[in-house]
Amino acid sequence: MALTLRLDLRQSQSLVMTPQLQQAIKLLQLTNLELSAYVEQELEENPLLERDEGENSLQDPDEPTDDGFEDGADDSADGMDFAAGDDLSLDVDVDNVWNNDSAQDYPMPERGGGFDGPGQAIEQTLAGTVSLRDHLSQQLTMDLDDPVDLMIGVHLIDMLDEAGYIDGGLDRVAQVLGCGADQVEKTLARLQEFDPPGIFARNLAECLRLQLRDRDRLDPAMEILVGNLDMLARRELAALAELCGVDAEDLADMVIEIKSLDPKPALAFDHTPAQLVVPDVIMRARPGGGWIIELNSATLPRVLVNNQYHARIKGAVRSKDDKQYINECFQSANWLVKSLHQRATTILKVATEIARQQDGFFANGVQYLRPLVLRDIAVAIDMHESTVSRVTSNKYVSTPRGIYELKYFFTPAISSSSGGASHSAESVRHRIREIIEAEKADGVFSDDRIVKLLKGDGVDIARRTVAKYREAMHIPSSVQRRREKARPL
Repeated sequence: MALTLRLDLRQSQSLVMTPQLQQAIKLLQLTNLELSAYVEQELEENPLLERDEGENSLQDPDEPTDDGFEDGADDSADGMDFAAGDDLSLDVDVDNVWNNDSAQDYPMPERGGGFDGPGQAIEQTLAGTVSLRDHLSQQLTMDLDDPVDLMIGVHLIDMLDEAGYIDGGLDRVAQVLGCGADQVEKTLARLQEFDPPGIFARNLAECLRLQLRDRDRLDPAMEILVGNLDMLARRELAALAELCGVDAEDLADMVIEIKSLDPKPALAFDHTPAQLVVPDVIMRARPGGGWIIELNSATLPRVLVNNQYHARIKGAVRSKDDKQYINECFQSANWLVKSLHQRATTILKVATEIARQQDGFFANGVQYLRPLVLRDIAVAIDMHESTVSRVTSNKYVSTPRGIYELKYFFTPAISSSSGGASHSAESVRHRIREIIEAEKADGVFSDDRIVKLLKGDGVDIARRTVAKYREAMHIPSSVQRRREKARPL
């Protein structure tokens, strides 16, 4: 076949996104506080925008839905002035769309990875200081994959004081989440392995013990010394040496090592005060059952287009450049007002559907988390998965059981062997833990045996999945468990 040059005409369909639409979709990724900062900048730069000091028309908690749920969304735009034009839709798979005609950059608040405005100063490229909360949250999502453990971990991180100690009892966490106190203890033990060493301790002795364990120096003698810090404070060295079973020289070395530890590990990591999480959505119980879902109006920015001022200055300007500037300001103002309203209704739709599908968790506790993926929410509210992903990232909801990021309510599903409803991954992990804890010394279950027991309970699961869940819960293999149970006490 000979290679030749030809000029052909072809027809194709493609989604062309204007810079304004791309920018509107980016607004979905911002929290209410970040959005407020962006709107403040727009108010300074656009003379046709003004702050709306009236009541938030998006909040209408007295209008219930048919299924016992309420949301604060209203399809009307009362108090908002829109210009005529095409409807704005933020439900676009922008990640898979490329438009060469939309190369113009529009400055936006920075979000990690993906939208850089023009003229970025060199000092803005410096790495920012990571807070202790962010540092621990990163380790939490990397080391724990059980949804129950993740939610417990979020609560425990919020309980840390400025020195890195747990401020408050664990019974309160178990009560709020509706889970057992033993599971909170197990999750705390996992978190106490995080960096910096000594974090999540409940007292000074435990803080020192965690740091010694991290250094592999927590031998029996050191354990006794840490357990009797009051004697060390009173300088009862002879009694301590006898109690620890060491001579004076060894005790002196042990005391030096104790003094080298950090009694306040959080202060060594950063000195910035913990920033409170401000929820974007508020959820409260509705009398008679169900939930009321509404946006946090305290942080939700509201703006209006000043049509009177626009009409006055539009008739006063004479030059072509001035007219073009006024038209651009008017279009930009209308776009911002409309996109803010669309953003609010989109967030409320997603949050309301999450509350509906996870009603068991909110009503009965963390053990009732049901399997949920982005597609489930997207299909229910007739939106694209990428839209749901943007809404659930960096958005927090205040619930009767605490404040959570919306993405925490998504957990994978495991199919049923009997054709019934799927099982959540969390409930399957819990069942595996129960099976192993019920083992006898002469009846240790292999992973294959656990698979058969789970299938008897109606859970269709592969052996490699059981092994993965077991290892994630730091449970040794059947061979190791058999050796441990056969070892004399």
